[in-house]
Amino acid sequence: MTTIPVAMQRPQYFHLLWDEEIERLREILQALREREDEVLTRWYQLYTVHFGEAVTLSQREFSTLYGHDLQQTVTHLLQGDMERFVMDLRATGEQLVERGVPFREVISCLHLFEESCSVVFDEIPWSTGPSERISMLLTFDKLSHCRMMVLAETYFGTTQARTHTRTQALEQEVARLAPDVQARQHFHGIVGHCPAMRDVFQRISAAGMARGTVLVVGESGTGKELVARAIHEVSGGTAPFVPVNCSALPRELIESELFGYRRGAFSGATTEYQGLFRAAEGGCLFLDEVTEMAPDTQAKLLRVLQERAIRPVGSVREVPVKVRIIASTNRDPHEAVRQGRLREDLYYRLNVNTLVLPPLRERQEDIALLVEYFLTYFSERFGVPRRTMSPHALAVLMQHSWPGNIRELMNVIESTYTFARDPEISLSDLPSTFSRMSPTPRPMEVSPNTPPPLFIDAERDLIVRALNATSGNKLQAAKLLGISRKKLYAKIAKYQIVDAE
Repeated sequence: MTTIPVAMQRPQYFHLLWDEEIERLREILQALREREDEVLTRWYQLYTVHFGEAVTLSQREFSTLYGHDLQQTVTHLLQGDMERFVMDLRATGEQLVERGVPFREVISCLHLFEESCSVVFDEIPWSTGPSERISMLLTFDKLSHCRMMVLAETYFGTTQARTHTRTQALEQEVARLAPDVQARQHFHGIVGHCPAMRDVFQRISAAGMARGTVLVVGESGTGKELVARAIHEVSGGTAPFVPVNCSALPRELIESELFGYRRGAFSGATTEYQGLFRAAEGGCLFLDEVTEMAPDTQAKLLRVLQERAIRPVGSVREVPVKVRIIASTNRDPHEAVRQGRLREDLYYRLNVNTLVLPPLRERQEDIALLVEYFLTYFSERFGVPRRTMSPHALAVLMQHSWPGNIRELMNVIESTYTFARDPEISLSDLPSTFSRMSPTPRPMEVSPNTPPPLFIDAERDLIVRALNATSGNKLQAAKLLGISRKKLYAKIAKYQIVDAE
Protein backbone atom coordinates (compact mmCIF):
# COMPACT_ATOMS: atom_id res chain seq x y z
CA MET A 1 0.00 0.00 0.00
CA THR A 2 1.41 3.37 -1.02
CA THR A 3 1.71 5.97 1.73
CA ILE A 4 0.78 9.50 0.75
CA PRO A 5 3.53 11.95 1.67
CA VAL A 6 2.58 14.40 4.44
CA ALA A 7 3.13 17.39 2.16
CA MET A 8 0.49 16.02 -0.24
CA GLN A 9 -2.19 15.24 2.36
CA ARG A 10 -5.16 17.55 2.93
CA PRO A 11 -5.21 19.36 6.30
CA GLN A 12 -7.79 17.95 8.66
CA TYR A 13 -9.49 21.18 9.81
CA PHE A 14 -10.84 24.00 7.65
CA HIS A 15 -8.41 23.03 4.85
CA LEU A 16 -5.72 24.79 6.92
CA LEU A 17 -4.82 23.01 10.18
CA TRP A 18 -3.38 19.65 11.18
CA ASP A 19 -3.63 17.88 14.54
CA GLU A 20 0.13 18.29 14.87
CA GLU A 21 -0.18 22.05 14.39
CA ILE A 22 -2.89 22.37 17.05
CA GLU A 23 -0.71 20.39 19.42
CA ARG A 24 2.17 22.77 18.62
CA LEU A 25 0.05 25.65 19.98
CA ARG A 26 -0.11 24.17 23.49
CA GLU A 27 2.55 26.50 24.92
CA ILE A 28 0.73 29.59 23.55
CA LEU A 29 -2.65 28.34 24.73
CA GLN A 30 -1.37 27.71 28.25
CA ALA A 31 0.03 31.27 28.37
CA LEU A 32 -3.36 32.68 27.21
CA ARG A 33 -5.17 30.74 29.92
CA GLU A 34 -2.85 32.07 32.63
CA ARG A 35 -3.12 35.69 31.48
CA GLU A 36 -6.70 35.65 30.20
CA ASP A 37 -7.85 38.74 32.15
CA GLU A 38 -4.88 40.75 30.95
CA VAL A 39 -5.52 39.81 27.31
CA LEU A 40 -9.23 40.60 27.61
CA THR A 41 -8.57 44.02 29.22
CA ARG A 42 -6.08 45.02 26.53
CA TRP A 43 -8.42 43.67 23.86
CA TYR A 44 -11.27 45.93 25.04
CA GLN A 45 -8.93 48.94 25.21
CA LEU A 46 -7.88 48.40 21.61
CA TYR A 47 -11.57 47.97 20.69
CA THR A 48 -12.60 51.33 22.18
CA VAL A 49 -9.59 53.13 20.68
CA HIS A 50 -10.35 51.69 17.25
CA PHE A 51 -14.11 52.39 17.19
CA GLY A 52 -14.36 55.33 19.59
CA GLU A 53 -17.93 56.35 20.43
CA ALA A 54 -19.24 54.06 17.69
CA VAL A 55 -18.66 50.91 19.77
CA THR A 56 -21.64 48.54 19.80
CA LEU A 57 -20.77 46.63 22.98
CA SER A 58 -20.33 47.99 26.49
CA GLN A 59 -17.34 46.76 28.52
CA ARG A 60 -19.59 44.37 30.43
CA GLU A 61 -21.11 42.98 27.21
CA PHE A 62 -17.69 42.72 25.59
CA SER A 63 -16.21 40.86 28.56
CA THR A 64 -19.16 38.51 28.82
CA LEU A 65 -19.28 37.66 25.13
CA TYR A 66 -15.61 37.62 24.10
CA GLY A 67 -14.36 36.52 27.53
CA HIS A 68 -16.47 33.36 27.32
CA ASP A 69 -15.34 32.86 23.73
CA LEU A 70 -11.65 33.15 24.71
CA GLN A 71 -12.07 30.80 27.66
CA GLN A 72 -13.89 28.13 25.64
CA THR A 73 -11.50 28.41 22.69
CA VAL A 74 -8.45 27.79 24.87
CA THR A 75 -10.13 24.92 26.76
CA HIS A 76 -11.36 23.04 23.66
CA LEU A 77 -8.07 23.45 21.78
CA LEU A 78 -6.03 22.21 24.75
CA GLN A 79 -8.33 19.19 24.90
CA GLY A 80 -8.07 18.68 21.15
CA ASP A 81 -11.88 18.87 20.87
CA MET A 82 -12.30 20.64 17.53
CA GLU A 83 -16.02 19.81 17.34
CA ARG A 84 -16.77 21.68 20.57
CA PHE A 85 -14.46 24.48 19.45
CA VAL A 86 -16.53 25.00 16.30
CA MET A 87 -19.88 24.64 18.13
CA ASP A 88 -19.02 27.31 20.70
CA LEU A 89 -17.55 29.59 18.04
CA ARG A 90 -20.82 29.36 16.08
CA ALA A 91 -22.77 30.14 19.25
CA THR A 92 -20.63 33.28 19.63
CA GLY A 93 -21.40 34.26 16.03
CA GLU A 94 -25.14 33.87 16.65
CA GLN A 95 -24.91 36.08 19.76
CA LEU A 96 -23.04 38.75 17.79
CA VAL A 97 -25.88 38.83 15.28
CA GLU A 98 -28.47 38.83 18.07
CA ARG A 99 -26.82 41.87 19.67
CA GLY A 100 -26.63 43.70 16.35
CA VAL A 101 -22.82 43.90 16.11
CA PRO A 102 -21.87 44.94 12.54
CA PHE A 103 -19.83 42.41 10.59
CA ARG A 104 -16.95 44.84 10.02
CA GLU A 105 -16.71 45.24 13.80
CA VAL A 106 -16.61 41.45 14.26
CA ILE A 107 -13.69 41.08 11.83
CA SER A 108 -11.85 44.05 13.30
CA CYS A 109 -12.21 42.58 16.79
CA LEU A 110 -10.55 39.34 15.67
CA HIS A 111 -7.56 41.29 14.36
CA LEU A 112 -7.46 43.29 17.59
CA PHE A 113 -7.42 40.02 19.52
CA GLU A 114 -4.21 38.99 17.77
CA GLU A 115 -2.71 42.38 18.59
CA SER A 116 -3.71 42.08 22.26
CA CYS A 117 -2.02 38.65 22.41
CA SER A 118 1.31 40.07 21.18
CA VAL A 119 2.18 41.32 24.67
CA VAL A 120 1.72 37.82 26.05
CA PHE A 121 3.78 36.34 23.24
CA ASP A 122 6.64 38.75 23.93
CA GLU A 123 6.77 37.66 27.60
CA ILE A 124 6.45 33.87 27.16
CA PRO A 125 9.59 32.04 28.41
CA TRP A 126 9.90 30.10 25.16
CA SER A 127 11.29 26.59 25.46
CA THR A 128 11.98 26.38 21.73
CA GLY A 129 14.33 28.01 19.30
CA PRO A 130 13.57 31.06 17.10
CA SER A 131 12.60 29.04 14.01
CA GLU A 132 10.10 26.92 15.93
CA ARG A 133 8.78 30.06 17.60
CA ILE A 134 8.08 31.62 14.18
CA SER A 135 6.40 28.43 13.04
CA MET A 136 4.23 28.49 16.17
CA LEU A 137 3.15 32.11 15.56
CA LEU A 138 2.31 31.31 11.95
CA THR A 139 0.16 28.44 13.15
CA PHE A 140 -1.61 30.78 15.57
CA ASP A 141 -2.24 33.12 12.63
CA LYS A 142 -3.74 30.20 10.68
CA LEU A 143 -5.99 29.46 13.67
CA SER A 144 -7.15 33.10 13.68
CA HIS A 145 -8.09 32.77 10.02
CA CYS A 146 -10.03 29.62 10.82
CA ARG A 147 -11.91 31.50 13.54
CA MET A 148 -12.76 34.22 11.00
CA MET A 149 -14.05 31.63 8.53
CA VAL A 150 -16.34 29.98 11.08
CA LEU A 151 -17.61 33.30 12.47
CA ALA A 152 -18.21 34.74 9.00
CA GLU A 153 -20.14 31.66 7.88
CA THR A 154 -22.19 31.66 11.08
CA TYR A 155 -22.76 35.43 11.00
CA PHE A 156 -24.13 35.47 7.46
CA GLY A 157 -26.03 32.23 7.88
CA THR A 158 -27.74 33.54 11.02
CA THR A 159 -28.41 36.93 9.41
CA GLN A 160 -29.93 35.25 6.36
CA ALA A 161 -32.08 33.01 8.55
CA ARG A 162 -33.29 35.98 10.60
CA THR A 163 -34.01 37.95 7.44
CA HIS A 164 -35.93 35.01 6.00
CA THR A 165 -37.91 34.71 9.22
CA ARG A 166 -38.73 38.43 9.19
CA THR A 167 -39.64 38.24 5.52
CA GLN A 168 -41.96 35.32 6.18
CA ALA A 169 -43.53 37.20 9.07
CA LEU A 170 -44.02 40.27 6.88
CA GLU A 171 -45.49 38.17 4.08
CA GLN A 172 -47.88 36.57 6.55
CA GLU A 173 -48.83 39.99 7.89
CA VAL A 174 -49.38 41.29 4.37
CA ALA A 175 -51.44 38.20 3.56
CA ARG A 176 -53.45 38.81 6.71
CA LEU A 177 -53.98 42.49 6.00
CA ALA A 178 -54.52 42.20 2.22
CA PRO A 179 -57.91 40.49 2.48
CA ASP A 180 -58.95 43.11 5.02
CA VAL A 181 -57.91 45.96 2.71
CA GLN A 182 -59.48 44.25 -0.27
CA ALA A 183 -62.65 43.54 1.70
CA ARG A 184 -63.00 47.28 2.23
CA GLN A 185 -62.72 47.87 -1.54
CA HIS A 186 -63.94 44.65 -3.17
CA PHE A 187 -66.93 42.89 -1.67
CA HIS A 188 -68.13 39.79 -3.53
CA GLY A 189 -67.22 41.36 -6.87
CA ILE A 190 -68.55 44.82 -5.95
CA VAL A 191 -65.93 47.60 -6.05
CA GLY A 192 -66.26 50.57 -3.73
CA HIS A 193 -64.78 52.31 -0.73
CA CYS A 194 -66.88 55.43 -0.16
CA PRO A 195 -69.04 55.59 3.00
CA ALA A 196 -72.23 54.90 1.02
CA MET A 197 -70.79 51.67 -0.42
CA ARG A 198 -69.41 50.54 2.93
CA ASP A 199 -72.95 50.89 4.24
CA VAL A 200 -74.19 48.84 1.27
CA PHE A 201 -71.68 46.09 2.09
CA GLN A 202 -72.93 45.96 5.67
CA ARG A 203 -76.54 45.75 4.53
CA ILE A 204 -75.69 42.98 2.05
CA SER A 205 -74.13 40.98 4.88
CA ALA A 206 -77.17 41.52 7.09
CA ALA A 207 -79.61 40.63 4.29
CA GLY A 208 -77.61 37.54 3.38
CA MET A 209 -77.75 36.20 6.93
CA ALA A 210 -81.48 37.01 7.32
CA ARG A 211 -82.43 34.93 4.24
CA GLY A 212 -85.65 36.92 3.74
CA THR A 213 -87.08 38.65 0.67
CA VAL A 214 -85.03 41.65 -0.51
CA LEU A 215 -85.85 44.60 -2.74
CA VAL A 216 -82.82 46.26 -4.39
CA VAL A 217 -83.46 49.80 -5.63
CA GLY A 218 -81.06 51.65 -7.91
CA GLU A 219 -80.66 53.34 -11.25
CA SER A 220 -79.79 51.28 -14.33
CA GLY A 221 -76.12 50.34 -14.36
CA THR A 222 -75.54 50.62 -10.60
CA GLY A 223 -74.97 46.87 -10.20
CA LYS A 224 -78.25 45.56 -8.80
CA GLU A 225 -77.61 42.02 -10.06
CA LEU A 226 -74.14 42.03 -8.51
CA VAL A 227 -75.72 42.98 -5.20
CA ALA A 228 -78.30 40.20 -5.54
CA ARG A 229 -75.52 37.66 -6.22
CA ALA A 230 -73.55 38.97 -3.25
CA ILE A 231 -76.57 38.50 -0.96
CA HIS A 232 -76.94 34.96 -2.25
CA GLU A 233 -73.22 34.24 -1.69
CA VAL A 234 -73.26 35.69 1.82
CA SER A 235 -76.13 33.35 2.71
CA GLY A 236 -73.67 30.51 2.15
CA GLY A 237 -75.92 28.52 -0.12
CA THR A 238 -74.55 26.30 -2.89
CA ALA A 239 -77.98 26.11 -4.55
CA PRO A 240 -78.57 27.93 -7.85
CA PHE A 241 -78.87 31.65 -8.42
CA VAL A 242 -81.35 32.26 -11.27
CA PRO A 243 -81.61 35.82 -12.68
CA VAL A 244 -84.67 36.91 -14.67
CA ASN A 245 -84.92 40.20 -16.57
CA CYS A 246 -88.64 40.89 -16.28
CA SER A 247 -88.48 43.76 -18.77
CA ALA A 248 -87.01 41.49 -21.46
CA LEU A 249 -89.70 38.77 -21.28
CA PRO A 250 -92.86 39.25 -23.38
CA ARG A 251 -95.94 39.67 -21.23
CA GLU A 252 -97.61 36.56 -22.69
CA LEU A 253 -94.58 34.39 -21.87
CA ILE A 254 -93.49 35.61 -18.47
CA GLU A 255 -95.92 33.42 -16.49
CA SER A 256 -94.93 30.26 -18.32
CA GLU A 257 -91.23 31.15 -17.87
CA LEU A 258 -91.65 31.76 -14.16
CA PHE A 259 -94.15 29.06 -13.18
CA GLY A 260 -93.62 26.52 -15.96
CA TYR A 261 -96.35 24.73 -17.91
CA ARG A 262 -97.87 21.33 -18.49
CA ARG A 263 -97.73 19.51 -21.77
CA GLY A 264 -100.60 20.66 -23.99
CA ALA A 265 -101.28 23.76 -21.91
CA PHE A 266 -101.17 25.86 -25.07
CA SER A 267 -100.33 25.50 -28.73
CA GLY A 268 -96.71 24.41 -29.06
CA ALA A 269 -96.42 23.06 -25.49
CA THR A 270 -95.34 19.58 -26.59
CA THR A 271 -93.37 18.87 -23.39
CA GLU A 272 -93.56 19.82 -19.75
CA TYR A 273 -91.44 22.81 -18.63
CA GLN A 274 -90.59 23.21 -14.93
CA GLY A 275 -90.11 26.99 -15.01
CA LEU A 276 -87.58 29.27 -13.34
CA PHE A 277 -89.06 29.03 -9.84
CA ARG A 278 -88.44 25.29 -9.72
CA ALA A 279 -85.05 25.75 -11.45
CA ALA A 280 -84.04 27.91 -8.49
CA GLU A 281 -85.28 25.37 -5.91
CA GLY A 282 -83.36 25.75 -2.66
CA GLY A 283 -81.59 28.84 -3.99
CA CYS A 284 -82.41 32.35 -5.14
CA LEU A 285 -84.59 33.75 -7.91
CA PHE A 286 -83.60 37.30 -8.88
CA LEU A 287 -86.46 39.26 -10.49
CA ASP A 288 -84.72 42.19 -12.16
CA GLU A 289 -86.92 45.22 -12.90
CA VAL A 290 -89.98 43.73 -11.17
CA THR A 291 -91.96 46.92 -11.83
CA GLU A 292 -92.02 46.00 -15.54
CA MET A 293 -94.03 42.89 -14.74
CA ALA A 294 -97.74 42.96 -15.68
CA PRO A 295 -100.16 43.62 -12.76
CA ASP A 296 -101.86 40.20 -13.08
CA THR A 297 -98.47 38.46 -12.99
CA GLN A 298 -97.54 40.57 -9.95
CA ALA A 299 -100.70 39.24 -8.26
CA LYS A 300 -99.59 35.66 -8.91
CA LEU A 301 -96.10 36.47 -7.64
CA LEU A 302 -97.65 37.85 -4.45
CA ARG A 303 -99.47 34.52 -3.96
CA VAL A 304 -96.21 32.61 -4.42
CA LEU A 305 -94.58 34.74 -1.71
CA GLN A 306 -97.50 34.11 0.62
CA GLU A 307 -98.16 30.41 -0.08
CA ARG A 308 -94.68 29.29 -1.13
CA ALA A 309 -96.24 27.34 -4.01
CA ILE A 310 -96.65 27.83 -7.75
CA ARG A 311 -99.27 26.65 -10.22
CA PRO A 312 -97.79 25.80 -13.65
CA VAL A 313 -99.74 27.01 -16.67
CA GLY A 314 -102.33 24.37 -17.61
CA SER A 315 -102.21 22.67 -14.21
CA VAL A 316 -104.90 22.55 -11.50
CA ARG A 317 -102.45 21.66 -8.73
CA GLU A 318 -99.97 23.81 -6.90
CA VAL A 319 -96.36 22.73 -6.54
CA PRO A 320 -94.49 23.69 -3.32
CA VAL A 321 -91.28 25.66 -3.88
CA LYS A 322 -88.51 26.70 -1.52
CA VAL A 323 -87.00 29.73 -3.20
CA ARG A 324 -85.67 33.02 -1.91
CA ILE A 325 -86.89 36.07 -3.88
CA ILE A 326 -84.66 39.08 -4.52
CA ALA A 327 -86.35 41.72 -6.66
CA SER A 328 -84.99 44.95 -8.09
CA THR A 329 -86.26 48.11 -9.70
CA ASN A 330 -84.69 51.19 -11.26
CA ARG A 331 -87.73 53.26 -10.24
CA ASP A 332 -88.70 54.91 -7.00
CA PRO A 333 -90.93 52.20 -5.45
CA HIS A 334 -93.37 54.72 -3.95
CA GLU A 335 -93.70 56.51 -7.28
CA ALA A 336 -94.12 53.17 -9.06
CA VAL A 337 -96.97 52.29 -6.68
CA ARG A 338 -98.57 55.69 -7.27
CA GLN A 339 -98.33 55.22 -11.04
CA GLY A 340 -99.76 51.70 -10.87
CA ARG A 341 -96.54 50.05 -12.07
CA LEU A 342 -96.11 48.16 -8.79
CA ARG A 343 -98.93 46.62 -6.79
CA GLU A 344 -99.02 48.13 -3.35
CA ASP A 345 -99.57 44.80 -1.63
CA LEU A 346 -96.63 43.27 -3.54
CA TYR A 347 -94.46 46.24 -2.60
CA TYR A 348 -95.19 45.73 1.09
CA ARG A 349 -94.40 42.05 0.68
CA LEU A 350 -91.09 42.79 -1.05
CA ASN A 351 -90.20 45.61 1.29
CA VAL A 352 -89.04 43.26 4.06
CA ASN A 353 -85.45 44.31 3.38
CA THR A 354 -84.84 47.24 1.03
CA LEU A 355 -81.34 48.08 -0.15
CA VAL A 356 -80.77 51.34 -2.05
CA LEU A 357 -77.71 51.64 -4.32
CA PRO A 358 -76.18 55.10 -4.78
CA PRO A 359 -75.63 56.30 -8.37
CA LEU A 360 -72.04 56.75 -9.49
CA ARG A 361 -72.33 60.55 -9.49
CA GLU A 362 -72.82 60.34 -5.69
CA ARG A 363 -69.73 58.21 -5.12
CA GLN A 364 -67.08 60.08 -7.11
CA GLU A 365 -64.32 58.98 -4.75
CA ASP A 366 -64.87 55.44 -6.09
CA ILE A 367 -64.38 56.37 -9.74
CA ALA A 368 -60.57 56.12 -9.63
CA LEU A 369 -60.86 52.76 -7.88
CA LEU A 370 -63.32 51.50 -10.51
CA VAL A 371 -61.07 52.74 -13.32
CA GLU A 372 -58.17 50.81 -11.79
CA TYR A 373 -60.35 47.72 -11.50
CA PHE A 374 -61.57 47.84 -15.11
CA LEU A 375 -58.07 48.53 -16.47
CA THR A 376 -56.95 45.27 -14.87
CA TYR A 377 -60.13 43.44 -15.85
CA PHE A 378 -59.89 44.23 -19.57
CA SER A 379 -56.15 43.59 -19.63
CA GLU A 380 -56.79 40.05 -18.37
CA ARG A 381 -59.89 39.58 -20.52
CA PHE A 382 -58.19 40.62 -23.77
CA GLY A 383 -54.80 39.13 -22.87
CA VAL A 384 -52.92 42.39 -23.46
CA PRO A 385 -50.51 44.44 -21.30
CA ARG A 386 -52.22 46.50 -18.64
CA ARG A 387 -52.66 50.18 -19.46
CA THR A 388 -52.62 53.22 -17.22
CA MET A 389 -54.84 56.30 -17.23
CA SER A 390 -53.24 59.73 -17.61
CA PRO A 391 -54.03 62.25 -14.85
CA HIS A 392 -55.96 64.54 -17.24
CA ALA A 393 -58.03 61.67 -18.62
CA LEU A 394 -58.77 60.47 -15.09
CA ALA A 395 -59.73 64.00 -14.03
CA VAL A 396 -62.26 64.19 -16.88
CA LEU A 397 -63.74 60.80 -15.92
CA MET A 398 -64.08 61.92 -12.32
CA GLN A 399 -65.91 65.10 -13.37
CA HIS A 400 -68.44 63.28 -15.55
CA SER A 401 -72.00 62.84 -14.22
CA TRP A 402 -72.27 59.20 -15.41
CA PRO A 403 -75.98 58.90 -16.27
CA GLY A 404 -75.29 55.28 -17.25
CA ASN A 405 -73.49 54.65 -13.95
CA ILE A 406 -70.92 51.84 -13.64
CA ARG A 407 -72.04 50.16 -16.86
CA GLU A 408 -71.22 53.35 -18.75
CA LEU A 409 -67.80 53.61 -17.10
CA MET A 410 -67.08 49.97 -17.93
CA ASN A 411 -67.94 50.57 -21.59
CA VAL A 412 -65.67 53.62 -21.70
CA ILE A 413 -62.67 51.65 -20.37
CA GLU A 414 -63.39 48.79 -22.79
CA SER A 415 -63.43 51.32 -25.62
CA THR A 416 -59.97 52.58 -24.69
CA TYR A 417 -58.59 49.03 -24.93
CA THR A 418 -60.04 48.85 -28.44
CA PHE A 419 -58.86 52.18 -29.84
CA ALA A 420 -55.94 53.42 -27.71
CA ARG A 421 -52.45 52.63 -29.02
CA ASP A 422 -50.14 53.78 -26.24
CA PRO A 423 -49.64 52.14 -22.82
CA GLU A 424 -50.98 55.32 -21.19
CA ILE A 425 -54.58 56.24 -22.02
CA SER A 426 -54.73 59.94 -22.82
CA LEU A 427 -57.67 62.31 -23.08
CA SER A 428 -57.79 61.83 -26.86
CA ASP A 429 -58.21 58.05 -26.41
CA LEU A 430 -61.53 58.49 -24.59
CA PRO A 431 -64.81 58.49 -26.53
CA SER A 432 -65.55 61.80 -28.26
CA THR A 433 -68.00 62.86 -25.53
CA PHE A 434 -65.09 62.91 -23.09
CA SER A 435 -62.20 63.86 -25.35
CA ARG A 436 -63.88 67.21 -26.05
CA MET A 437 -63.92 67.93 -22.31
CA SER A 438 -61.06 69.39 -20.32
CA PRO A 439 -60.41 69.14 -16.60
CA THR A 440 -59.10 72.70 -16.59
CA PRO A 441 -59.98 75.94 -18.38
CA ARG A 442 -57.58 77.47 -20.86
CA PRO A 443 -54.92 79.49 -19.01
CA MET A 444 -55.46 83.21 -19.40
CA GLU A 445 -53.08 85.94 -18.36
CA VAL A 446 -50.73 83.84 -16.28
CA SER A 447 -47.06 82.98 -16.40
CA PRO A 448 -46.22 79.95 -18.54
CA ASN A 449 -44.67 78.29 -15.47
CA THR A 450 -47.60 79.02 -13.15
CA PRO A 451 -50.67 76.77 -13.41
CA PRO A 452 -54.03 78.50 -13.08
CA PRO A 453 -55.67 78.30 -9.62
CA LEU A 454 -58.43 76.05 -10.90
CA PHE A 455 -55.85 73.56 -12.16
CA ILE A 456 -54.17 73.55 -8.75
CA ASP A 457 -57.49 72.80 -7.05
CA ALA A 458 -58.32 70.10 -9.60
CA GLU A 459 -54.90 68.45 -9.31
CA ARG A 460 -54.99 68.49 -5.52
CA ASP A 461 -58.50 67.05 -5.55
CA LEU A 462 -57.40 64.34 -8.01
CA ILE A 463 -54.50 63.31 -5.78
CA VAL A 464 -56.73 63.21 -2.69
CA ARG A 465 -59.26 61.04 -4.52
CA ALA A 466 -56.55 58.66 -5.74
CA LEU A 467 -55.19 58.30 -2.20
CA ASN A 468 -58.69 57.68 -0.83
CA ALA A 469 -59.38 55.14 -3.57
CA THR A 470 -56.24 53.19 -2.64
CA SER A 471 -56.68 53.53 1.15
CA GLY A 472 -53.59 55.72 1.35
CA ASN A 473 -51.33 53.31 -0.58
CA LYS A 474 -49.03 55.81 -2.29
CA LEU A 475 -47.48 53.27 -4.67
CA GLN A 476 -50.89 52.25 -5.98
CA ALA A 477 -52.07 55.87 -6.04
CA ALA A 478 -49.03 56.83 -8.12
CA LYS A 479 -49.78 54.00 -10.57
CA LEU A 480 -53.39 55.13 -10.74
CA LEU A 481 -52.33 58.71 -11.50
CA GLY A 482 -49.70 57.59 -13.98
CA ILE A 483 -46.84 59.33 -12.18
CA SER A 484 -43.80 58.16 -10.22
CA ARG A 485 -44.03 57.67 -6.48
CA LYS A 486 -41.33 60.33 -6.02
CA LYS A 487 -43.44 62.83 -7.96
CA LEU A 488 -46.51 61.89 -5.94
CA TYR A 489 -44.65 62.56 -2.67
CA ALA A 490 -43.56 65.94 -4.04
CA LYS A 491 -47.14 66.89 -4.89
CA ILE A 492 -48.41 65.67 -1.50
CA ALA A 493 -45.87 67.96 0.15
CA LYS A 494 -46.67 70.81 -2.27
CA TYR A 495 -50.40 70.70 -1.58
CA GLN A 496 -49.95 69.79 2.11
CA ILE A 497 -52.18 66.73 1.75
CA VAL A 498 -52.60 64.72 4.95
CA ASP A 499 -53.57 61.05 5.08
CA ALA A 500 -56.76 61.83 6.99
CA GLU A 501 -58.33 63.68 4.05
